[in-house]
Amino acid sequence: MHMGGQEHFYLETNAHLATPGKEDGEMEIYSSTQNPTLTQMQTAHSLGVDANKVVCRTAHSLGVDANKVVCRVKRMGGGFGGKETRTIVACIPICVAARKLGRCVRVALERDEDMVMTGGRHPFFSRWKVGFTAQGVLTALDMDVYANGGHTIDLTASVLERCIFSLDSGYNIGAVRICGHACKTNLPSNTAFRAFGGPQGMLFMEDIMSRVAAYLNIDSTLIRQRNLYQTGDLTHCNQLLENCTLRRCWQEVLEQADYSTRCQRVRDFNSNNRYRKRGLAVIPVKFGIAYTAIFLNQAGALVLVYADGSVLLSHGGTEMGQGLHTKMIQIASRVLQIAPEYIHIAETSTDKVPNTSPTAGSASSDLNGMAIVNACETIMSRLEPIIASNPKGTWKDWVSKAYMERISLSSTGFYKTPDLVPYNFEKNEGRIFNYFSFGAAVTETEIDCLTGDHTVLRTDIVMDVGDSLNPAIDIGQVEGAFTQGQGLYTMEELLYSPQGALLTRGPGAYKIPGFQDIPREFNVSLLRGAPNPRAVFSSKAIGEPPLCLASSVFFSIKQAIAALRSQQQQQQQQQQQHLSPVFRLDSPATAERIRMACQDFITAKIETSPPGSFKPWSVRV
Repeated sequence: MHMGGQEHFYLETNAHLATPGKEDGEMEIYSSTQNPTLTQMQTAHSLGVDANKVVCRTAHSLGVDANKVVCRVKRMGGGFGGKETRTIVACIPICVAARKLGRCVRVALERDEDMVMTGGRHPFFSRWKVGFTAQGVLTALDMDVYANGGHTIDLTASVLERCIFSLDSGYNIGAVRICGHACKTNLPSNTAFRAFGGPQGMLFMEDIMSRVAAYLNIDSTLIRQRNLYQTGDLTHCNQLLENCTLRRCWQEVLEQADYSTRCQRVRDFNSNNRYRKRGLAVIPVKFGIAYTAIFLNQAGALVLVYADGSVLLSHGGTEMGQGLHTKMIQIASRVLQIAPEYIHIAETSTDKVPNTSPTAGSASSDLNGMAIVNACETIMSRLEPIIASNPKGTWKDWVSKAYMERISLSSTGFYKTPDLVPYNFEKNEGRIFNYFSFGAAVTETEIDCLTGDHTVLRTDIVMDVGDSLNPAIDIGQVEGAFTQGQGLYTMEELLYSPQGALLTRGPGAYKIPGFQDIPREFNVSLLRGAPNPRAVFSSKAIGEPPLCLASSVFFSIKQAIAALRSQQQQQQQQQQQHLSPVFRLDSPATAERIRMACQDFITAKIETSPPGSFKPWSVRV
């Protein structure tokens, strides 16, 4: 199977402002980046100044002094991983120019420029063999996965690792052998993208489940259900599953979607319509939360309480529309026991919180939230004697009293994720994830077999977010991630010239989902009564896991295609013997691929690869 890449298409392109200091080679950067420390460190290195004079508010790096460079990030108009490392391509040149000219230099890339320069999600290719029983219970899997990294390594090795670690999806497979290959090609360097290798690995696993079901002529939902993980199972990386709510999510979404009744309706529709077919697919998700690079699982915070009772909060995460700052204010409000109106977050800045990890991997709420809890608890412990002496006083009374008594009203906080153990590939052991997020989705899709067009009729999702910090934000994240995943699996297709130049640049040639593409009926529920003891206030990460549920659109399309192929096989048994129920469909399932998979006398006139497939990019090592 081949899975294509994806463009980040954030609303705000790369934008940076470099302001040279008046003395000692200082530099201040206002950057649209998810990674202030990297921006800070790389800028310091490029300018040839001592790292201790560079301040970068949104970059991330290690081992270089940076006190002369400051990087600041107020907010970004979206990032999705595309501003984790690739921002330095645009940021560093203007810093060099600002140093040379002694004046401010600004850059804001045009959309075409941004798409050509910054890379996107890694295309993947897989070859596999799978063993299973007559009932569809998996016993063995042997797979090779190939990641198209582009012309530099960037984060390809880490993306490939995450793909391998996530490849089991929600299934207990048995004996597993997976070999990953990072491939150097003549394309722009591909980089981080929301879910970071997880969607590729999970799609391959779900494709295996669909083909096993077709081979055995058993409902794919039954095949998936028979292989689902449960509490106490070991993953293919030998990590114990604790508090596994996957089967709960699965059952609840089947009930919410009225799955059994709608299955019969889909069968009736398909039997009564020759050129329009429907499919109904159920997909689970199990997504590990933590950076697989263990050292990144740390965060800092700075809390300043002023004499008038107002609070200034700084932490290492960046705001890109995902509601991180809102959640951090809520956490501080809860610990300090004050209204959120007292608390303000000015910006993310490397001169407030140093050595920040990138805002990525869905771990930022967990890490920065716990750092804020640590800092706020320190302040509250200092205020305890004052509160005890005046229990009926107000927050302002207590803060004012503390100031008069010369009690410190500022504190730093720090947190590192406990119990993580680096993965050992030789021994197949380690604890690489702090915990897992679970969910399940049911999607019904209708296709036009003559044009390849498709319509998503309804999607139901049940997502385990623990005790949600903010249900409104979390539901919005589920909806947004699913829609972005829908684009990945069905319509966003990157095309390149033989020389490696991107052809689908700009919104005229590259289409992302619009309001007419999303499910006509979209129901999202958060699992109740499933607290997570391993994250701040029993919550769970939410940014990335729901994206993988969008593969339910892809497999509902594949089921609809299978319905047509089955009908044609019955009607023209002699002429259409090649219409095997087990067939290949590559991602994205564009109108072209859907039409070519709906084989008939028209498609027979076109010489092509296997039905619905895509000739993989050539690999040059």
